[in-house]
Amino acid sequence: MENSSSSPDLNPTLNPKTPSRINQLIPGFNSYHPSPSRTIYSDRFIPSRSSSNFALFDLPLPPHSSSSEDSSNAYTSLLRSALFGSDCGSVVPPVTPEKSSGLNSRNLQICRPNCNIFRYKSETRQSLQSLSPFGFDDQLPGFSPSPVKATRKVPRSPFKVLDAPALQDDFYLNLVDWSPNNVLAVGLGSCVYLWHASSSKVVKLCDLGIDDSVSSVGWAQRGTHLAVGTSNGKVQLWDAARCKRIRTMEGHRLRVGALAWSSSVLSSGSRDKSILQRDIRAQDDYVSKLSGHKSEVCGLKWSYDNRELASGGNDNRLFVWNNHSTQPVLKYCEHTAAVKAIAWSPHLHGLLASGGGTADRCIRFWNTTTNTHLSCMDTGSQVCNLVWSKNVNELVSTHGYSQNQIIVWRYPTMSKIATLTGHTYRVLYLAISPDGQTIVTGAGDETLRFWNVFPSPKSKNTETEIGASSLGRTHIR
Repeated sequence: MENSSSSPDLNPTLNPKTPSRINQLIPGFNSYHPSPSRTIYSDRFIPSRSSSNFALFDLPLPPHSSSSEDSSNAYTSLLRSALFGSDCGSVVPPVTPEKSSGLNSRNLQICRPNCNIFRYKSETRQSLQSLSPFGFDDQLPGFSPSPVKATRKVPRSPFKVLDAPALQDDFYLNLVDWSPNNVLAVGLGSCVYLWHASSSKVVKLCDLGIDDSVSSVGWAQRGTHLAVGTSNGKVQLWDAARCKRIRTMEGHRLRVGALAWSSSVLSSGSRDKSILQRDIRAQDDYVSKLSGHKSEVCGLKWSYDNRELASGGNDNRLFVWNNHSTQPVLKYCEHTAAVKAIAWSPHLHGLLASGGGTADRCIRFWNTTTNTHLSCMDTGSQVCNLVWSKNVNELVSTHGYSQNQIIVWRYPTMSKIATLTGHTYRVLYLAISPDGQTIVTGAGDETLRFWNVFPSPKSKNTETEIGASSLGRTHIR
């Protein structure tokens, strides 16, 4: 930076009678007389206010002041405006005995003492709290001070492991379900076992015999009724509280791999490509038959308002049905592998998630209200199951080939909150606890693993009601 100045101002503290050591260090010091027109370079920035053109900044000069004092005030105001913002007002010059008497006569605005240097400003309400290390001024419009939320940590290990002998390694089956009464139903071979989460008590519900096996289980939304699908194409209805079979319903020719409840209506999907709607209050085995899939039906889920039924099949198709249709009202054909993983969002009406098998590996999101494909996420592994948290807008997926992982996602950004590993086979089975905090996963490694992945509801900070939650490994039978 260039500065013009006369020689007496360069070193005002030097005394001509200073010892000659300085003269020895700088040859020709005594004979050096700088030219008034020569440019002097210094290692400090000393602004030359007299040559500054403040008209460029549209800064009017105050009346009744000398040019040097005016330029000094203008420069100080400009500097303060750049550092503190234009709303901090004019700066009050240092009070000296000479100027203290005239200070009150000046119309100067004193800057607020809490003006922050480098304060962020924005006209849009964005998540700047997580970006700025300084916080926000209370006076800023549109912002309210709030503490920065810490990233939630998900435990990377299961807090409980149950041995589940004979848990089948079959992608098209659904052998685990968790009831609203906090009871876990598991199909092991030809038997169904009930594990009471609050007491860790295990009860054997039924044994289908050597000629049959369990292919699906599904709890009713209320009460203690459990539906059991069999490999012989039958659906049994059990009262779990009394361990008593209520009825057996037929209609399918092949195994029943998927079950879904809607109030008193039970939907069953089969390897015979059909879906049967059964009203358990009626005497008939089923009241209607839904046809559309060209291969085995392996995924079934009713929406939370019980108005839409989503079905997935080994034909790579995802269909949506309503209460009155025998043909699908929506058809989605973007998946390139079997669609078993299906989940409706409890937070947004009509939001549906689906996952594809080994050749697809994608989680897709659909708006069934507008019949639109929203987004797609390639997970890198076969998608076996999906479930949405009812407490927060997050979902969890379980995977098979090739990583056998469990992933917790934040929606709609689909950023990974946690990736959980531990199963040595495909994680084919998934259920969520009634409080929405815990999931249980099952795999062909014949284990059931319990994970704490979701927070408690915001309205109440409750602890999970799973008994014997300490680390340990026990048997389900």
